[in-house]
Amino acid sequence: MKGTSREAVWWPGGGTGTLGMTGKMTTAVLLVTLLCLPHAPATARIEDRAFWYSQAKGHIEDILAARRASNGYAKNVILFVGDGMGISTVTAGRILKGQREGQSGEEYRLSFEKFPYVALAKTYNIDAQIGDSSACATALMCGVKANVNTLGLDHRGKFEDCMSSYTAGVTSIIDWAQNHGKSTGIVTNTRITHGTPSALYARSPSRYWEDDAKIPDHSHSSCKDIARQLVEDEPGKNINVLMGGGRRHWLPLTDFDREERNQRGRRTDGRNLLDDWVRDKKARDLNAEYVWNKAQFDKVDPRHTDYLLGIFGYSHLDFEVDRNKGPLGDPSLVEMTVKAIQILRKNPRGFFLMVEAGRIDHAHHHNNARRALEEIAVLDDVVQNALNITSVKDTLIVLTADHSHVFTVGGDNTPRGHPITGTLLLPPS
Repeated sequence: MKGTSREAVWWPGGGTGTLGMTGKMTTAVLLVTLLCLPHAPATARIEDRAFWYSQAKGHIEDILAARRASNGYAKNVILFVGDGMGISTVTAGRILKGQREGQSGEEYRLSFEKFPYVALAKTYNIDAQIGDSSACATALMCGVKANVNTLGLDHRGKFEDCMSSYTAGVTSIIDWAQNHGKSTGIVTNTRITHGTPSALYARSPSRYWEDDAKIPDHSHSSCKDIARQLVEDEPGKNINVLMGGGRRHWLPLTDFDREERNQRGRRTDGRNLLDDWVRDKKARDLNAEYVWNKAQFDKVDPRHTDYLLGIFGYSHLDFEVDRNKGPLGDPSLVEMTVKAIQILRKNPRGFFLMVEAGRIDHAHHHNNARRALEEIAVLDDVVQNALNITSVKDTLIVLTADHSHVFTVGGDNTPRGHPITGTLLLPPS
C-alpha cells in the first residue's frame, strides 16, 4: 500500500555545462520533475503521448528561457530513483545518518540534500490516484503517463491486454541516449526485470510478465516477456551495463540456480537467457562479461569491458544490513554504481545511467522501518560516490522517488536528538 503522492526531486546544477542540453536528452532529464506535475481536471481531451510531450516541452522551454546564461552541455546523465522514498522516509533517514555521525541528526544533510535545486512532483497514474512503480517509472523514463501496472505504454496500453501493447509502445531515455551515440546502463538492487528498471527497455501490458510463465496461454505467441525483450530487442540488447538481481526469470525450469541451489528457473520455453546474452555479445565481437557473485565482479576491469551483465541474486538482492560481503556474496549498490560509471564514461559522447535504490520500497512493504532507513543511508553513500568521480561541468545528476509510503514520523513535543529508531530512556522517578 502506497501513501501520500507528493515526492521530492533533487538535482545538482549551476555553472557551465549543467542544463544547456538540447533535444530529447534535455527533455528526458527534466521529465523526472515535470511530467508528474498536475494538470487540469479531466475533460474530453485525449491524454496521449503527444499531450504529455507537449506539456513537458512547454515547461522545459520556460525553464531554459530563464537559464540562457548557461551555454554548456551535460554529456552525461545519472538518474537516481529511491523507490518508495517519500519525504518522511528521507527525514527519518537523515536523522539516523546524522546520529551515526555524532550529531543530533535533525540538522544533518544527506548528499542529495546539498543539491542547489529542489522540486516537488505529484505522482499518479492515468487510472490510479496512487501510482505503482511501473507506471510511475514509465512517466519518469518515457515522459508519458500510463495505466497502472503497465510498462513503456501510453494511455492505450491496458493491463494484461497483449494486443493493446502493439500500438501503445513509447521510447525511453535509454532509446534517446543510444540514438545520440551515448553508452547506457542500469544498476538496481531489485530484479533487473522489476517495475522500475524495466520501464527503460520493455513495452509490456503487465509488469508481472518478467518471464514467459506469467504470460497467459492465449498471448504466448503474441507478446514477449520482459526478460526476453531485454536480451533480444532494442534498446535492451544494446545497454552496456546491467546489474541487479532476478536470475529466476532468465533460467529455464530445468536449471537449478547456482547460488540458491534448491531453486529452479521459472522459464517454460526452455531457454537460458544468460547464455543467450553472452552469445549475442560474442557474435557481435563485443568486450562483454557476465558475473554472478562479488569475486567475479571484483575482477572485472572497466578499462577492457564495454558490456557487463551482473545478475547477483535469484530474486532481489539482500538488504544492505543482510548482504553477504564475502566473495560468494553480492557487491554493494555503491560498488556497482562506481564500476558502472567507470565503464560508461569511456565513451567520448557521454552516457546515461539509472541507479535504483529499490529496497527502500520493499522494507516499507514489510513494515520494516529500520531496513528502509538503512537503505536511505546506502543511497546517500551511492550519490556521494557518484559525485566524487564525476564533474558538474559535464554530468547532470538527478535524484527522485516514484511514490511514497504510509510511513510517517510522529510525536508530540519529541525532544531534538531523540533516537529515530528507539525510545528515549528516562531517568528513574
